[in-house]
Amino acid sequence: MIRTLPAAALMAGLASMASAQQASDVVATVNGTEITLGEMIITRSQLPQQYQQLPPEALFQGILDQLVQQQVLADTLDETPARVEYALENQRRSLLAGEAINAMMTEEVSEEELQAAYDEAFADAEATKEYNASHILVETEEEAEAVMERLEAGEDFAEVAKEVSTDPGSGAQGGSLGWFADGMMVAPFQEAVASLETGETTETPVETQFGFHIVRLDDTRTQEPPALDDVRDDLASQIQQGKIESRLAELESDADVTRPDEGAFDPAVLTDLGLLEDGN
Repeated sequence: MIRTLPAAALMAGLASMASAQQASDVVATVNGTEITLGEMIITRSQLPQQYQQLPPEALFQGILDQLVQQQVLADTLDETPARVEYALENQRRSLLAGEAINAMMTEEVSEEELQAAYDEAFADAEATKEYNASHILVETEEEAEAVMERLEAGEDFAEVAKEVSTDPGSGAQGGSLGWFADGMMVAPFQEAVASLETGETTETPVETQFGFHIVRLDDTRTQEPPALDDVRDDLASQIQQGKIESRLAELESDADVTRPDEGAFDPAVLTDLGLLEDGN
């Protein structure tokens, strides 16, 4: 009589078996060429996101079949085409460079570095005034005056904006532009907004290179400089990027690099795929 293992013991056995497997384990051979578990793992990691979300048991056989089929096709070639060799070399170089950058990115950013970067960016920063405004944009002054007459007659600003504004982004939102600070809008528009009290609309159309605007100031606020914790991740990324750029410049300076003389190559050859067919 066959005894059934308890579920917990069975799962433990499966987990133990999985942990004992290695990337170098051979899962298939094709005409003597080995396909390893590591190659399957890499293949899965490079699938589009929607496929990566599928459970492994739904992917295992399909990935293996794909690699087998690719190897069968590859074996039909007597030699590797030159363009493939160049592509492989580029891919190898790119992957190794990426690994080097990943190693640099793992270096810790110290609190002292973060504080110094924060002080440089925000120590002298002052609170800024921000505006929340809406506008209706039309092409001619006559159209703008007609819009103002409708508003003065009591029509809703947002509804008129949706109907006639030529600004497709804000028009669909009832003319709302959201929050913006000084300098983010063209000068005539910014000056008009700054001259208004909350809830007021410009008495005359405002002309810019985009057309004629009827502007309403919806609200204002004072924006304080961000706290260190609010920008910690951004600053850390900037610091790491700066370190990578400095390290890259250092490595390139120390490397034995030769470059062609100016004019030695015609840039147009970059489009000559025929050179790859020659393999020269």
